[in-house]
Amino acid sequence: MADLVISAPAPVLVPVAGGGFFPVRRVYCVGRNYAEHVREMGNDLREPPFFFSKPADAVVTDGASIAYPPQTADFHHEIELVVAIGRDGIDIAEREALDHVFGYAAGLDMTRRDLQTEAKKAGRPWTMAKGFDQSAPIGTIAPASVIGHPSRGAITLSVNGGERQRGDLAEQIWSVPETIAFLSRLVTLRAGDLIMTGTPSGVGAVRPRDVLEGVIEGVGAVSTVIA
Repeated sequence: MADLVISAPAPVLVPVAGGGFFPVRRVYCVGRNYAEHVREMGNDLREPPFFFSKPADAVVTDGASIAYPPQTADFHHEIELVVAIGRDGIDIAEREALDHVFGYAAGLDMTRRDLQTEAKKAGRPWTMAKGFDQSAPIGTIAPASVIGHPSRGAITLSVNGGERQRGDLAEQIWSVPETIAFLSRLVTLRAGDLIMTGTPSGVGAVRPRDVLEGVIEGVGAVSTVIA
């Protein structure tokens, strides 16, 4: 084994329901995947899916607090179904896509919306709007062997007990199998990858001390406090 000249980063681990931990490799995110959210952001429906990413160490486990990030005055929540990939694959056929899924979780794609808006106007990447520290709170992963592959069910987010977002997994423009198949034509998916599959309408700003609670029917929950 090669001698390391600095300490290796600690692995990023997400708890799994029933025991054990899922090691995170990469975090891919699907943009604009619910019709009402597409409309609220002023875009057209059923465009080919596009992706951005977050670093693995942006992941925060359920119940942990996250810091209000610097360089923003418009910090937004986005509740999302998270797909945990358990088997490698490239150019995966849609009919075989779910065979590559280990499980599912509820997650939050936290966004510096003002930075994203500026980047869009300038035609620049969204990295600093989406991929900053603690930008991906993830709940406990439920194995597909236990819950199956949910394709419908309520997805909601409340802030300080008041509902902000409500949708249904059935409203996704691109289904989980379609998303996996499309993404696997761009990159090799590996065990340990997470895919955040987009958010329903109702995104909005949060402030320090706000309590966020997201629930996906049949999957699980995620919660965090803005420190």
